[in-house]
Amino acid sequence: MKLVGPFKQIITLAHLSLRGKLSDDQLEIITDGGILIQDNKIQQIGNFEQLKSENPYTEIEEMEGTQVVLPAFIDSHTHICFGGNRANDFAMRNAGKTYLEIAESGGGIWSSVQHTRNASEEELLKTLLERITILISLGITTIEVKSGYGLDIENELKMLRIIKKAGEQTEATLISTCLSAHLKPKDFDGDNEEYLQYILTEILPKVKEENLSKRVDIFIEKSAFQPEESKDFLIKTKGLGFEITVHADQFTPGSSRIAVEVGAKSADHLEATINEDIEFLAQSDTVATALPGASLGLGEKFTPARKLLDAGAILAIASDWNPGSAPMGNLITQASILATYEKLTTAEVLAGMTFRSSFALGLEDRGKLENGLKADFVTFKTDNFQNILYHQGSLKAEHVYINGNKI
Repeated sequence: MKLVGPFKQIITLAHLSLRGKLSDDQLEIITDGGILIQDNKIQQIGNFEQLKSENPYTEIEEMEGTQVVLPAFIDSHTHICFGGNRANDFAMRNAGKTYLEIAESGGGIWSSVQHTRNASEEELLKTLLERITILISLGITTIEVKSGYGLDIENELKMLRIIKKAGEQTEATLISTCLSAHLKPKDFDGDNEEYLQYILTEILPKVKEENLSKRVDIFIEKSAFQPEESKDFLIKTKGLGFEITVHADQFTPGSSRIAVEVGAKSADHLEATINEDIEFLAQSDTVATALPGASLGLGEKFTPARKLLDAGAILAIASDWNPGSAPMGNLITQASILATYEKLTTAEVLAGMTFRSSFALGLEDRGKLENGLKADFVTFKTDNFQNILYHQGSLKAEHVYINGNKI
């Protein structure tokens, strides 16, 4: 066993509900505490000196200076396996160019597809591992990573194999998601329905055969796939044994309702979600995932997080780190800004980046500091946990632990 501490404050997030609004006075805060770890899991949390005296043969890992600790963060929506750079897209967008104009000039998702297809496996693996290292340094130890910049069987499988390989080379947990239905590629000879059928009959059987992913995503939007064809695709995908998630309501409403109807684990984006669909989400177990990085990158409104929570929805917060619409990748900065505009409590933000995000990924062994859960946690050199969001990402993580080991 190992005892880590003492901590000025341990923010356990224990006893907080999975859905709906949270107040800060619901937070369990253990002062002068320690975390006892055995076999990669939390054995006990309590007063550091008392745990020390009760476990005399335990290895002691003492903290230097004043630190607070909370569960490690979970980023449940990223696109960090990609080639190339779309800084020109950002500059053109800020100069007033439309999405269509940027795409016609060689930018947009298709630009990332071309760069990713042209990148070698070694290059993609190297840059993916570099981005994972950055996320770990921010206190994020569980990371969802999508394909979707390959858009044919060869390159989608290339991406998913690289994500799997990266997962074997990092201490972080990687959850891969097949996003072959990102948009119909320009070089596919057929319409949307034929491309979705191609995914179902050609790509997904290979994904399953090689155990590359258990999750499938689709982008439902006017510029990508339409509601009815998407719903049919999702039902068939679920029939193949995959969990499903949806890029929903980013620019136009309605697709979050489809996500609920087909039993998706999450509906992500939701910037355009209307009131009746907020109620629909709130009455389901489909997680509403806010992606404030996309709002900041595109200059669009934020997900109506306050309304979703007040209605009783399960709200997660993820970074959407991608080369086009959300290049920042700093989850704490994004979540802090979302909190400012949507008036979210600290408890709601922390829940959204931890156990509510883990629920979106089907992981129930992490996200809180409780006995029996995975010993993934992050420390900050401060005497008050409120400083983490107050500094909007400029207060950096001091130590990151995965399975009870300092990374």
